[in-house]
Amino acid sequence: VLENCVRENLDATAPRAMAVLRPLRLVIENYPEGQEEFFELANHPKNPDMGSRKVGFSREVFIEDSDFMENPCSKFFRMAPGKEVRLRSAYLVTCTGVVKNDDGTVREVLCTYDPASRGGDAPDGRKVKGTLHWVSARHCAEAEVRLYDRLFTAEFPGKDADFLDQVNPASLETLTGCKVERSLTEAAPEDRFQFERQGFFCADRFDHATGRPVFNRTVTLRDSWAKVAG
Repeated sequence: VLENCVRENLDATAPRAMAVLRPLRLVIENYPEGQEEFFELANHPKNPDMGSRKVGFSREVFIEDSDFMENPCSKFFRMAPGKEVRLRSAYLVTCTGVVKNDDGTVREVLCTYDPASRGGDAPDGRKVKGTLHWVSARHCAEAEVRLYDRLFTAEFPGKDADFLDQVNPASLETLTGCKVERSLTEAAPEDRFQFERQGFFCADRFDHATGRPVFNRTVTLRDSWAKVAG
């Protein structure tokens, strides 16, 4: 109940931003090298009084590693070879290939973009199912992000077993090298945001600084217990 109340409050009050926690480089091969442009994005989709911000775009952007699959299942609507997806509020792009490391892992995803789809919609009306958040490699900043989760693996610790055996070893995961909108470096300690498709986050009270942004996850976008209960 408490988490749902926090989630509802932050959904109404927290400005939006894009942050890529586990970045994978996306290279748009037919986008002119050296070119950049800016998109005006609303800080909140339902509250125009919260204003807007300019977000830079360039030939290379970062997407979430989990938003790409080289051999996707039938219900995977994000980026995969030959598939077209929407970069949120920017362009439609189609994956054309990958560049791999020596160990076979994907280092870069290659794609082309449709210049006529600026803003994220195709003029011919074709439908695209997948929409990905992103940050421009030229216009982003690096951040540390701490993913706090529940302290226990059971909803009622100690009810059916020793509560010490139900301590969640993954209650804190610290990610470094995350890519975030550059505007987030100007956040003050304890400023709150919704990182789109990620959850609600707060700039750390003690460790966050202009040259070293640090964000803590307050709550996920959805109730994870409800998901476990199925």
